[in-house]
Amino acid sequence: MRLEILPVLGIGDVTEGDDLAALIAAAAPWLRDGDVLVVTSKIVSKAEGRLVDVPADGPERLAARDEVLAGETARVVASRGATRIVQTHHGFVMASAGIDASNVDKTRLVLLPADPDASARALRAALRERFQLDVAVIVSDTMGRPWRNGLTDVALGVAGMPAIRDHRGEIDPYGNELQLTQMAVVDELAGAGELIKGKCDQVPVAVVRGYLGVGRDDDGGGARALVRDAELDLFSLGTAEARAAGLREAATLADGPGPAPADPAAVERAIAAVAGVLAPGTVLTHVTDEAVRAGLVATVPGWPAQATGLVLGVPPTPVDAADLVRFGADLQRLRTALAAEGVPSALLPPPPGTTAGAALAV
Repeated sequence: MRLEILPVLGIGDVTEGDDLAALIAAAAPWLRDGDVLVVTSKIVSKAEGRLVDVPADGPERLAARDEVLAGETARVVASRGATRIVQTHHGFVMASAGIDASNVDKTRLVLLPADPDASARALRAALRERFQLDVAVIVSDTMGRPWRNGLTDVALGVAGMPAIRDHRGEIDPYGNELQLTQMAVVDELAGAGELIKGKCDQVPVAVVRGYLGVGRDDDGGGARALVRDAELDLFSLGTAEARAAGLREAATLADGPGPAPADPAAVERAIAAVAGVLAPGTVLTHVTDEAVRAGLVATVPGWPAQATGLVLGVPPTPVDAADLVRFGADLQRLRTALAAEGVPSALLPPPPGTTAGAALAV
C-alpha cells in the first residue's frame, strides 16, 4: 500500500450556508474515486451555522462561554482549574466539548457539528450526485489523549468506509489468533490529514489517496462505532471525580451482605487498611475459625443466612459516650474499606457472652 496525503488549497473562509461540496470540488478538480476526504469539523460547523455570539473579552465572555459549554455537556468527566473534560451529547469525551475560538471572529464561538456522521454522509452524497465523485468523507477534530502529551486529529464523523478495521479472529504469521485488535483506521487517517492541514495554514481539507479500505456503496455505520459504551469504560471519571463519587457512596452504604461469599483475603485487607486510623483501644477481629464462627453466628439475632464472614468489633475499655461515637466511626471506616474491596456488610448486635460491641456480617 502506498499512501499520498494531498492538501486542498484555496478554499478560503467558510461562512454559514456555503456549499462545501462545490467549494471542495472547485479547489480540488484532481479528486478521484476512492480518495479519502479529511474535512476539518470547523468548516462543517461554519457552513451549518453552528456558531454562537459572545462578548469579545472580559468576564462577560468567560460567563457566556461557560453557559455555552454547559449546553454542550452531557456530563463532566474531570475538572482542573479552568480546564473541563466533558462528554458531549454525541458521546465524545474531550476538552471544553470541542468549543473553539480559533480561526473565527473574536465575538463568536464555533461548536461541533450537531451530527458529524450526518454531515459526512451529506457531503459524500453531494459530491457523488453532483460531481460524480465516489469518495469517503471523514469529519475530523483535534483531541488530547489520556496518558500522553500533545494533540492529534481524530474522526468525529465518517461516511463511505468503516470506522474500525476489525482483526479479531484473524491468524498472525506465528499462528496466533488475534483476540482484541480493532484498529481505529479513520482516526489514523484523520491524523495523517492533519500533518498537512495545520492550525495556522488555513488548509481545512486534506485528501488521503491509496488507502485500500475505501470502496462501498453504502455510507457505513459512521464514527459512532468509536464511542466506547459506558459499561466498558474503565476510566469514565477523572481521579478527583472518582474519589469524590466513592466518598459519596461511602456515606450511603447499603446495610446488608451480598449474594456471593466474602473473600477472606479481601476482609483482611480491609481491616489492615483502617488499622492505622482506629481510635485507641478499638479492636477489630476477623473470625476465621469455622467452628468458632458458627457458634457465635448461632447466637446473633437477625444473622443473614447468606453471610459467610464475621468481624467482631470491640470498643475501648472502659467506655464512655464519646468512645462509643468514635467506635461507631471506626465501624463505618471498616464498612467503607470492605465496600472498596467489593465486600458488602451488615452491622448487627454482638454475640451474647462476648466482649464485642458490634458484629459485622460479610
